[in-house]
Amino acid sequence: MANSTPSTNGATNPYCMKSDSNGSCSGLILPILNEDAWPLGFRAFVYLLGLLWCFLGVSIIADTFMCSIERITSKTRKIRVADSSKPNGFHEVEVKVWNDTVANLSLLALGTSAPEILLSVIEILGNGFCAGALGPSTIVGSAAFNLFVISGICIMTIPNGEFRRIKSMRVFGITSFFCLFSYMWLAIVLLASSPNEVELWEAIVTFLYFPLLILIAYLVDRKCCIEDKSTGIYEIAMAPEAKGSKGSEEEPLDKPESTEENVFLLARDLARTQDITQTDAGRLAAATLAERQSHGRGWYRINANRSMTGGQKLTPIVMEAFKEIQDELSAKLDNPQLHEDLKLPQEEREALRVRRAKDHSEGGKKAVVEFTASGVAVLESEKKVRVGIRRTGKMDIPVQVRVETVPGTATPGSDYKPLNEIIQFQENEMLRTIYVEIIDDFEWEPDEFFFVQLSLLPESNDVSLAKNYIMQVTIINDDEPGVLEFTKPSVLVTESSRKVKIPVKRSNGADGHVSVKWKTKDMTAHAGVDYFGGEGELTFDNGEILKNVEVFIYDTKTAEKDECFQLSLLETGGGASLGKITKTIVTIVKDEEFNSLVSRIVNMTKLNLDALQLDTISWGKQFENALNVNGGDLETATASDYILHFASFAWKALFACVPPPSIWGGWPTFFISLAVIGLMTAIIGDLAGVFGCLINLDASITAITFVALGTSMPDTFASRTAALMEKYADASVGNVNGSNSVNVFLGLGLPWLIAAIYWNTKGERFFVDAGSLGFSVIIYTTFAIIAILLLVIRRSLKIFGKAELGGATVPKIVTGVLFIFLWVLYVLLSSLQTKKIIDVSI
Repeated sequence: MANSTPSTNGATNPYCMKSDSNGSCSGLILPILNEDAWPLGFRAFVYLLGLLWCFLGVSIIADTFMCSIERITSKTRKIRVADSSKPNGFHEVEVKVWNDTVANLSLLALGTSAPEILLSVIEILGNGFCAGALGPSTIVGSAAFNLFVISGICIMTIPNGEFRRIKSMRVFGITSFFCLFSYMWLAIVLLASSPNEVELWEAIVTFLYFPLLILIAYLVDRKCCIEDKSTGIYEIAMAPEAKGSKGSEEEPLDKPESTEENVFLLARDLARTQDITQTDAGRLAAATLAERQSHGRGWYRINANRSMTGGQKLTPIVMEAFKEIQDELSAKLDNPQLHEDLKLPQEEREALRVRRAKDHSEGGKKAVVEFTASGVAVLESEKKVRVGIRRTGKMDIPVQVRVETVPGTATPGSDYKPLNEIIQFQENEMLRTIYVEIIDDFEWEPDEFFFVQLSLLPESNDVSLAKNYIMQVTIINDDEPGVLEFTKPSVLVTESSRKVKIPVKRSNGADGHVSVKWKTKDMTAHAGVDYFGGEGELTFDNGEILKNVEVFIYDTKTAEKDECFQLSLLETGGGASLGKITKTIVTIVKDEEFNSLVSRIVNMTKLNLDALQLDTISWGKQFENALNVNGGDLETATASDYILHFASFAWKALFACVPPPSIWGGWPTFFISLAVIGLMTAIIGDLAGVFGCLINLDASITAITFVALGTSMPDTFASRTAALMEKYADASVGNVNGSNSVNVFLGLGLPWLIAAIYWNTKGERFFVDAGSLGFSVIIYTTFAIIAILLLVIRRSLKIFGKAELGGATVPKIVTGVLFIFLWVLYVLLSSLQTKKIIDVSI
């Protein structure tokens, strides 16, 4: 019969390529020209260059494809939730149409793995429905790179002392099982059930594992098969407190009001900063808000693609000069009541704290945990700092929370010992105290700080965190009396505020009692008319690091321009010295002018945030972003952005013709970009096949090295960025196993199903040479079991911080290098077996 043995005839199978004496190799499309007269080395170089350039092109069209998927999966609808407090008996809640787990394992997995999947499909169609080596080996090689190399990089890229844990362990467990099972299933099909042959039922079952994986992961995510012993039967959407409850079918989206409040808060603070332009203020506010948002794997994949091609970034670039201001803004957003409540008397602050605690307890149904203070200073010589944790709200249940240190300017391991542990409150226990060890190095150094953060455990349903869940710890060098200076060279105050507080900080030491004299000086504002001027003395007790000079402002109620006066620090006492900022300008603005300035900064911030959207509104805007470096943001464009932009300019101009995702819900973009990826994949398959043929490299080795690396590079950058920016490890390594499973079930199941049906209708069998592929699958599966066990061990042992990613320097580097070594060993063993240097009978 025509298909009684695996096809090796180059005339009938364009991917079964052999190099003759003239170096003649061909594929499905290439070569277009007669290249027989070209020198072999030059021809191989041209094909390698073309392969790299096409990888760049496919990453650009994959960006468009992912944007369409993000638009499709972000679709929302409104549902009615019973609410007796409302006049009509319900309130509307906006929820996502797509479940996140289903989206991750279906469309998003297809988006990140489209080149590998389509390469396998196109190869088998181009081979006359005969199995080839490039597509299947690319899928296995890409899976190995994703699990070993990407995981290893993510483990090592976390800053020292920081940790990232997988949040959704149930879904991770399911995808890990299917990741291992999928490749075990390949080995069973190719080596045991029907050696060197794929029967029709095997192809059907392989393909059906794909929807089965999605269904099981969805059921586990929704906890449909898990009994909730703590709450019993859950009734969907019956009360407002259903938000976030176990088994909740619909989870409300975050309210946009919170973003609006944050925009206004940042704009108001930036309006008081005189040494920054309105344009920079808008960019800085947008960058601060953008970096605080949580994103999925698709968002990081798109951002990585754009970074690799000099395109528009999804996060604004902040100039180095404004980094300190950005850190201050982030701290105020993390703990905004600290910024506002300091203006209130102590009694009012305490009453406000109690009210907030009651709000977080949802009417006493939840325990509320927070730090007793938002900030604390400790002398370096004290060796440890006391951190108080307070519990309010529901008191008759035990409560657990995680407390961990987060680096600031202080370095874990050299300035303090990092902490990551679980604290338990017993029933009716209101206060717990922990200590963080401070390392005294007996050397002078500037004051440094780090943070202590509270977080909820995944199974915590009866506890919530108040807004005071982050504490800043300042380590004060106690070997000197200190340096006194203003915190800023300028201060902005509205006329109606009646009083301005100008902070004076004490740094580089806090030993003993020190003082500094201050004095005001008229400029355009006049003492006794616009403000209450004069002079005075500010004193610092032992250990105090921040005090305020208070100046009263007069509200003249007249129309006049902004006025300013100067405040100077003069002589010091107690051995302290003056720092660099000894003078500050206080500008008094009319309330109308200040509000107008805030409004302008708010509008500029919103424009910057709108520019960060994944999809463009119009075709014209899409062309504008494609044809300009960094999407038109030339101010922050780097030299590498220009180089990458010009290298990919042709692809950008061509793919800008694809409809933008804003049209018809993103579906036209989805199908057109998928078709373009298919065409690009066919070209990449030819380039890789011919290149391997020219340098006498087997197709399977070309697939697990050059092709796998090229298709996985965007995922590498995306996962590394997600590991650094996200609170949990799900977006970086948690979704790798799901993508690897989809690669097998869809990337091999679909082409196998097509070919098996084709040969079955002809009354013949579909043969697949299991030789090198079977060995590669067995090696990968063995190493994958080791890798997943390593992740489980990291999560279980304290030496690794009980987290999949990060931890202390030595353990994280050891495990990260071990992961990468597994990939090197996989490639080496697979290549040696393919070249028959090692002979393993399977």
